[in-house]
Amino acid sequence: MNQSKSIVDVAQEKILVIDGAMGTMIQGYGLGEEDYRGTRFKDFHKDLKGNNEMLSILRPDIIKEIHAQYFEAGADVVETNTFSANKISQADYDLEELVYEMNFESARLAKEVAREFEAKDPSKQRFVAGALGPTTRTASISPDVNNPGYRAVSFDDLVQAYDEQARGLIDGGVDVLLIETIFDTLNAKAAVYAILSLKEELGIDIPVMISGTITDASGRTLSGQTVDAFYTSLKHGDLLSIGLNCALGAKEMRTYLQDLSNLADCNITAYPNAGLPNEFGAYDQGPDEMASLIKEFAESGLVNMVGGCCGTSPAHIKAIADAVQGIQPRTLVEKTEVNSTFSGLESLVVRKETNFINIGERTNVTGSRKFARLIKDNQYEEALSVALNQVEGGAQIIDVNMDEGLIDSEKAMTDFLNLVMSEPDIAKLPIMIDSSKFSVIEAGLKCVQGKCIVNSLSLKEGEEQFIEQAQIVRKYGAAVVVMAFDENGQAETKDEKVNICLRAYRILTKQVGFPPEDIIFDPNIFAVATGIESHNEYAVHFIEATREIKQLCPGAKVSGGVSNISFSF
Repeated sequence: MNQSKSIVDVAQEKILVIDGAMGTMIQGYGLGEEDYRGTRFKDFHKDLKGNNEMLSILRPDIIKEIHAQYFEAGADVVETNTFSANKISQADYDLEELVYEMNFESARLAKEVAREFEAKDPSKQRFVAGALGPTTRTASISPDVNNPGYRAVSFDDLVQAYDEQARGLIDGGVDVLLIETIFDTLNAKAAVYAILSLKEELGIDIPVMISGTITDASGRTLSGQTVDAFYTSLKHGDLLSIGLNCALGAKEMRTYLQDLSNLADCNITAYPNAGLPNEFGAYDQGPDEMASLIKEFAESGLVNMVGGCCGTSPAHIKAIADAVQGIQPRTLVEKTEVNSTFSGLESLVVRKETNFINIGERTNVTGSRKFARLIKDNQYEEALSVALNQVEGGAQIIDVNMDEGLIDSEKAMTDFLNLVMSEPDIAKLPIMIDSSKFSVIEAGLKCVQGKCIVNSLSLKEGEEQFIEQAQIVRKYGAAVVVMAFDENGQAETKDEKVNICLRAYRILTKQVGFPPEDIIFDPNIFAVATGIESHNEYAVHFIEATREIKQLCPGAKVSGGVSNISFSF
């Protein structure tokens, strides 16, 4: 066996089999309160039964035995016992201080079992996925029906929690990080942000997997996103794979898995429940039936990794492993045409044949007196009607700007966008976060689960600040509007516009890692009907610069604005 192969390499050679349910297996041991306490927590002030992550510390024998059963059944990958090992979930037990230990020990145990199996059978590598669950709180939905703008957890809280969890998993030796059972994409974006920051800090390149949950027949996550919007919002995470797990059985998952397979340029995972729960909450689908459904996924070229979620056991995993053995994994095909894609609850794809993109700019305190008055008077609910009117009027993107001297812009941006996210008729559109202050832009990015557009960045303050801000925007997964400004001021002539945009393009694509399709240049349309002779060439400069920028900066978009309509060339 070539031990140097990573999970990235092996996933292209065979369909990898992921383990089944951890919780289902733990239930089978009939554990009592004393098992979750041991001697270390004998006098702890809260009940601990059900906090399964404690078992990695107190009953490692059980967790190792479960991992061994799944490896014995044919699993290539086992998940760590860390689904709720984060400070937000552990706060329910007052055990936040144990989070790092839980993750480190869980990773160490799983890796120990993996090495034991590799020693017994060197022909087959075994991998450990560090499981990061969704936490017990959601960043996109208010828990208070009377206060839709309220959030029980902030983006920063989630980033901190995921950072701590990921550190423990990495230090414990996992091969890949798995952000799983995602019902709110904003939570997942926080996890991606934390992991990308951690990889940068530690100088490592650990692979990342993401698995979302479609909650019902609507084909949407709990927070309202479609499958394509979910992928669009998270594909910036440099993903080994994206996929679906939980909530649905294999039969119900099939349609959405097909959609994801058609979209994604990374591997696809599927680990469904053992059918749908019965009236008692149990899962009745047997191993053979489940395996036959998953075998069809494989034969149809939809998947690279398969396994089981709720209700599954080693018997299910053995049947699945046998069923997919010898079937080639889904082939990753490099797409010949890459479109600019943004998302709210739904995706907006800008194709070659796309004509005008209408951007509603009335939710802009400098573009609407009514909106500015409502925000100043804290009439946010009424201000939502301005956004809704733009949607009904045909806007495809909503621009939100709070730059006004008498407004706390960061707070206003946060409060308003939290309310926008609670209104599906508005939240379905991508959001353009518009500000001259980067702190306000970042405040807005922390509120939106979709793929936003940042308006704007420029080279006005020099390359160092431009790169720093672009790197942050990239970690949020947003696209960016780049203005034709540099250290010498605003570009006026064709050559100035082209040179600045080309310089920015090279920095963004070569140094920051921005995909070209996430870059939108604004070469600045100056007023052309002033009557001043020197202004007569402004329109010509803009049009000629646009043509040249498109040639020199392939994949990027060029836009101009008139009133509340923006258009792409």
